[in-house]
Amino acid sequence: MNRGVKMVVRRRGADGRIPDRTLGRGAYSSAAESAGYPGGPYDTSLLVKYEHHVARHLWFGEERGPKKELKVAGHGLKLTSRVPLALPPQMESWVSRSGLSSLQRTSLNKIDTNLVSAFVERWHLETSSFHMLFGEMSITLDDVSCLLHLPIRGIFWSPQDVTEEVAVELAVDYLGVSQASLVTLYRYLGDASMYSCKQLGGYPYLLQCWIHEYFPTVGKRGENWKPADNCGLPRAMRWSYRQGVLKIDDLRPILDKLTPSDVIWRPFEDHRAWHLFDEICLYRGCLKWGDTVVPYLPDRCLRQFGYRQYVPSPPLDCMMATDIDVDWIGYHQSVIFVIRPTTMATTPSDVEDGYLEWYYCVSHPRLVPPHRDDPREVPVPVYDAGPSDPD
Repeated sequence: MNRGVKMVVRRRGADGRIPDRTLGRGAYSSAAESAGYPGGPYDTSLLVKYEHHVARHLWFGEERGPKKELKVAGHGLKLTSRVPLALPPQMESWVSRSGLSSLQRTSLNKIDTNLVSAFVERWHLETSSFHMLFGEMSITLDDVSCLLHLPIRGIFWSPQDVTEEVAVELAVDYLGVSQASLVTLYRYLGDASMYSCKQLGGYPYLLQCWIHEYFPTVGKRGENWKPADNCGLPRAMRWSYRQGVLKIDDLRPILDKLTPSDVIWRPFEDHRAWHLFDEICLYRGCLKWGDTVVPYLPDRCLRQFGYRQYVPSPPLDCMMATDIDVDWIGYHQSVIFVIRPTTMATTPSDVEDGYLEWYYCVSHPRLVPPHRDDPREVPVPVYDAGPSDPD
């Protein structure tokens, strides 16, 4: 922690609010003042919606409800049983032309709701990222492309009335489907990270497969084949469902204790023979699908691209974005903006000096306090600098 920053921790009253000592007895002020929140963020300029985030309540032992994990919508078992081995020729032609054929085989039979819920609790919609003890991580366009083999490039789509024939052409020309998948998942993750929400929609299989790739020691999973044996199939097909034994109460402290050496920072490097990296994945801006717009901020998870992590720029306000399509088409400028301040990482988890000090001021990196009645500062950890990428 930056010792130049004075930390003030105020205890809550019986109603969960923080008493303002400058006011009369019984008067209260908002928790989101300069003193911040117990456990972080101390500087509330980044996570401006933290007041409504589930993590704020979990710090004080307040669960969403009697059922701690989310209700997760998933129909993988139905999809697996109902999709035929071979589609009728006309339908197969449409599916192949759209670039969606891989989705027929990339769903898990079931979802580990406890595992998925534990990660959702660390998602913050302001930054489109998971806040871990060692910094931010996110699901990137490259992750979606490698896991599902969906096309990235395409023109953003907005609803309009079309004929069936035109719809097929639009599926070919407009569906950068990785964008659509990511926008939808970001939106549902943002909703589910709020304390008032009790379910997760979207495509949760993408999230669970992402967890399996990056966090090999967390959760239970079956492996259908090793990456070295892959013959060009989508990486999501590598994984199969195995019933987890850990509940969300068990997973929270496990995630709290993860270090950079527990992460495979670039899991798809052995997949490049079949799926090359596209530099558009480093585009920084807003992504749009229909009426939904979300920020896509690779400068917050540079270690996943092999770069040293620096203190990123403030997140984009997508409500103010007016030229999203133009920004996407001219993505080169934003890519330069992202990589110009940094260098290639010397170790997979490399960060610039000052990054962690800044991060612990603006984030809430742990969900479980050591003692419920003893809010504390989050220390700056010292990690083993050894590589975590697979050989």
